[in-house]
Amino acid sequence: MKKRRCNHCQLNYDENILIKEHSNDEELYFCCKGCQGIYHLLKDEGLDSFYEKLGSSQMLSPPKESSNFDKFDLESFQKRYIKKSDDGFNEVDLIIEGIHCSACVWLNEKILHQQDGIVEASVNGASHKAKVLWDPEIISFSKIIQIINSIGYNAYPYDVSEKNVREKAVKKEYYSKLLVGVFATLNIMWLAVAKYAGYFTGMKLDVKLIISFAEFALATPTLFYTGIIFYKGAYFGVKNRIINMDFLIATGASLTYAYSLYAMLSGNGETYFDSVTMIITFVFAGKYLEILTKKKASDRLDFLGSSMPTEVRVLKGDSLEFVHVLEVKVGDIVELLAGDRAVIDGVIVKGSGSFDNSSLTGESELVFLNENMEVLSGSLCVDGVIRYRVSRPYKESLLSKIISTIEDSMSKKPRIEELANQISGYFSIAILFISFLTFCFWYFKLGSFEEALIISIAVIVVACPCALGLATPVSTLVGIGVGAKNGILFKKATYLELMAKSKTIILDKTGTITVGKPKVVSCEIAPMCDIGLLTALLESSNHPVSKGVLDYLKENNLFVKPRDISAVKEIKARGIEAKHNDIKIFGGNAAFLNEHGIESLSPLGTHYQMAQNGVLVATFILKDKPKEDAKKVIKALKKEGFRIIMATGDNKEAATKIAKEVGIDEVYHSLLPQDKAQLIKKYHPVIMVGDGINDSLALLKSDVAIAMGEGADTALNSSDVVLLESSLSSLLKAVLLSKRVYKTIKQNIGFSLIYNLFTIPLAVLGFIIPLFAALLMSLSSIIVTLNALRIKLDRRDYE
Repeated sequence: MKKRRCNHCQLNYDENILIKEHSNDEELYFCCKGCQGIYHLLKDEGLDSFYEKLGSSQMLSPPKESSNFDKFDLESFQKRYIKKSDDGFNEVDLIIEGIHCSACVWLNEKILHQQDGIVEASVNGASHKAKVLWDPEIISFSKIIQIINSIGYNAYPYDVSEKNVREKAVKKEYYSKLLVGVFATLNIMWLAVAKYAGYFTGMKLDVKLIISFAEFALATPTLFYTGIIFYKGAYFGVKNRIINMDFLIATGASLTYAYSLYAMLSGNGETYFDSVTMIITFVFAGKYLEILTKKKASDRLDFLGSSMPTEVRVLKGDSLEFVHVLEVKVGDIVELLAGDRAVIDGVIVKGSGSFDNSSLTGESELVFLNENMEVLSGSLCVDGVIRYRVSRPYKESLLSKIISTIEDSMSKKPRIEELANQISGYFSIAILFISFLTFCFWYFKLGSFEEALIISIAVIVVACPCALGLATPVSTLVGIGVGAKNGILFKKATYLELMAKSKTIILDKTGTITVGKPKVVSCEIAPMCDIGLLTALLESSNHPVSKGVLDYLKENNLFVKPRDISAVKEIKARGIEAKHNDIKIFGGNAAFLNEHGIESLSPLGTHYQMAQNGVLVATFILKDKPKEDAKKVIKALKKEGFRIIMATGDNKEAATKIAKEVGIDEVYHSLLPQDKAQLIKKYHPVIMVGDGINDSLALLKSDVAIAMGEGADTALNSSDVVLLESSLSSLLKAVLLSKRVYKTIKQNIGFSLIYNLFTIPLAVLGFIIPLFAALLMSLSSIIVTLNALRIKLDRRDYE
């Protein structure tokens, strides 16, 4: 019976069982309705070039039938996996099974982008993870899943546990293949010893043939089972016009195997099955180590999410019930016992206890919390029993935002990695050309096809674009993991590189260099001052000075209920104005009051003044102290070669006093937010460090924006790098970590280039046989990987 291929999946079937179709004078054959539907879908959408990218030798799995798409639109399902973007669109992370090359990535992105309502669709070919943004008013989540399913792929929402299952499966597969390779290598070494001993002492042809056949039996499963990943990688690379490391290994091993097979069957020449086995095993062992390294580095990134409980105890009437975290609402009362980890943010209403925030800030010192204090998600209750009122839903809580930030950071490549990948692509093509010239040279010089082939194969195998390709991503992965452990969150891996290149750091004063909690040291309050209006103004601002005055009123029993005010207008770094009936009120610094025609002498240092109907009625003098580690950190940053600048909205006296205490020589004072932004533009590249609240404009204009907020979610929204612990030591850790990662990346790239410049000429000259070429090639990849791990092991600088 004549065999024909299905026009979609490329699988062979008997012609009489295929679905036959005529289209534009062309006969089409399909194995099932699913393949027929996908084929016409791609044609109708103008995506038929997918089959050109796929090639004629690649086979697909026929689409799986599934009708259970309605579950994706269930409210409980969407609450768990779907979140809202800042623009109000729905956002989800998916795992797409069946992706194995860039053609698959291209197809999935194209088919999704062409759907009405889908705003963004990006697929990571390495992790099989896709990020999709869509308008729920136009297209449903189930429809998106159905579209992906209709082109032959299986999609489901990303979940840490699902990811772990997939990683374990990959690890198990690699382990079984490595065992086969190691078993074959150990046994073939004994045969190689016997063969080479016979080569020098004499060996009968039949004995030599038996040994060669035994080597053939060991090399075959190693090449086609253990080494199948190299053939797959080479095929997908060639199909997408990329010559990669897999192609070099597959080519070198295949040529050696083919020649050895010829030599064994013909009896002419020597066999090199031992080289085939060792090439595949050594290089595969390097890949296995790479898998383990990446998993170990990424385990830290997944730990927070995977270790979180999915249910909490919620007070319902007089009893406690276990409720899924996604079903907990704002205002619910949650109970924590000793040993429980908070999953949702809230405020304590009953009880007290010690909390371990090390998973958030990296600091192991316990924090004591009691009533009216905030509990952050991710913190561990060490002792006591507390009940707290939920202040944010799970998806808006700090921990959830931290996990999302870390996951997103891994999808953004540093510029140096993109450059290394480009070099790697051209490098492989150059190696093939050099290998061909080497073969031609030695063939014409020696007249021996065998010797010329073996030397040219050694050139292919010894070259290592793999080390060049690993130089950046492994270092970046380890660096982001170390940062997360120490309460330093990089929103993109790019910022590791930018921080390392920066030479200027601009620091805000209040809350960054200082504690950020100024205390009132003296005050003058006129009898005509309406304290109710004063407290109303103070509560309308989140500035630390306003909070300091408000705390003073409460501590000294001067606080009264705030009056109703209207037409409230706050001028950042200046003050606030409002109305109460016909009374105009102003609160802020002396310069702000003077701008509105109110006579006021500017007191020395930090101050707050209030005026009613154009008359000054209250003056408060405050003092803020530098953080304990400020002077030490500033000195260390200067030693690292940074230019340190203070930029503050405070007056000259207060700014210069603090700057002198901590050792900063360059100070800009009395700055409005837009003035800080203008200052930022003078320097490039520049790091701006602020509190993430009052410095949002300056942070936006900087190359690297760092917010310090003790875990405040405002910092997550307004910065590129977040320091969950507000001490300046965490800033020093972040800077030193970025320098360490960037230095390691440059070391790895430098090593891989020097390695190739040294070993390739030796191989061309015939001084390296394929066996040692494979060993050297694997060793170079292992050295690059282990050097990246030193970022984690060497903690002297940033821990």
